[in-house]
Amino acid sequence: MDDDGYDDEEYEGPEGSDEEEFTYVLGGDGLFDNGDPSMRLYLDSADHNQWRKWAETGMFFGFTTNPTILRRDGVKCTLPSIRQMSRLAFELDVEELQLQAWGETVAEMYSNALDLAELDTRVVVKVPMTMDGIQTARRLVNDEVPVTFTAVYSVHQAVTALSVGAQYIAPYLGRMNDAGKDGIEACASMQAIVDMSQERDGETRLLVASIRSADELAALAVNGCNTFTISPAVAEQLVSDPMTLDAARVFEEHAAEMRSMGD
Repeated sequence: MDDDGYDDEEYEGPEGSDEEEFTYVLGGDGLFDNGDPSMRLYLDSADHNQWRKWAETGMFFGFTTNPTILRRDGVKCTLPSIRQMSRLAFELDVEELQLQAWGETVAEMYSNALDLAELDTRVVVKVPMTMDGIQTARRLVNDEVPVTFTAVYSVHQAVTALSVGAQYIAPYLGRMNDAGKDGIEACASMQAIVDMSQERDGETRLLVASIRSADELAALAVNGCNTFTISPAVAEQLVSDPMTLDAARVFEEHAAEMRSMGD
């Protein structure tokens, strides 16, 4: 399998109101209160067919995208195109849509980020963990726009993200493993840092990306992680255990057999 579709790469697998005031609630009982321990899954895709399919399961809190995912799924990286994509997402009643800002300067990235945030109050803006991304994030946090730091590879970057006030920190598990790191251990360490922040009234979640199998997701959960973005291929693995499918088939056979008794 290629590197994953798990945040931004190829995968192989089956297929707001205009009158609403533009405000964000960053805590308490609001939409972006992340101080709870509940499990949260995102679908890492911009494919509308996949969105519709998986939204019906109720498994997913929202969708995550970035320019590479847009390229893979044939969506233009322009505001009009992303606006239309956002409408389709929120018609499916997801809680969040994560969209990545782009720009070669802080000013350009910040301007694009504001345009994305204004699409809907349920949008979370992603920025890379770079100096420009950090400066952009600081401005967005000051504007009460929820932010995800993406392309995180080192444990110390979690400290950086927390210091800025990011809502999510997205480490790339598979790519860390490719680079010779122990991705599970690194994510567990980041989660421990986030947990300590939450004890001090923090609201940040570790959003693990680049997950290549359901087994990796389970290993992360055992290590305390509770927020993941996964490709449709990995989502299929979560609902396709061969033994479970065999058992379900036998149940149906027996149900049919018992319905026909006495006929």
